[in-house]
Amino acid sequence: MNPIVRNILAVVVGLISGGIVNMSLITVSGSIIPPPEGADFSTTEGLLASADLMEPKHFIMPFLAHALGTLLGAFLAALIAANRKLIFAMVIGVVTLIGGIGAVMMIPAPMWFNVLDLTMAYIPMAFIGWKLATMSKNSTN
Repeated sequence: MNPIVRNILAVVVGLISGGIVNMSLITVSGSIIPPPEGADFSTTEGLLASADLMEPKHFIMPFLAHALGTLLGAFLAALIAANRKLIFAMVIGVVTLIGGIGAVMMIPAPMWFNVLDLTMAYIPMAFIGWKLATMSKNSTN
């Protein structure tokens, strides 16, 4: 396959698969860690009104969604990319970080969560995804 096409495919697959993991975890999060009594997370208005009711445990699933979505997306991008695998893993990390910055600006959350999420869930996870991809590639050779 043409390396340019393969690299484009790597980014597309990485972003789509990471997004699926992210949204899947967010979707099931309420059944794993129930929302606070009286909270309605189904609408933006409900989320904004319920922000003060949230405890630290309610931020576990969003963090995992962001971190694992980025990790898988970067892993697959690095695995698929024809060359410069770290760059393509980091593209996933940067794009998801931009999404995370947008979320911080729109969704109310405590500052500790915003700092943790933006510093640990995106670029470090993209690097780990790249590392895992290169390790799995080396073990199959």
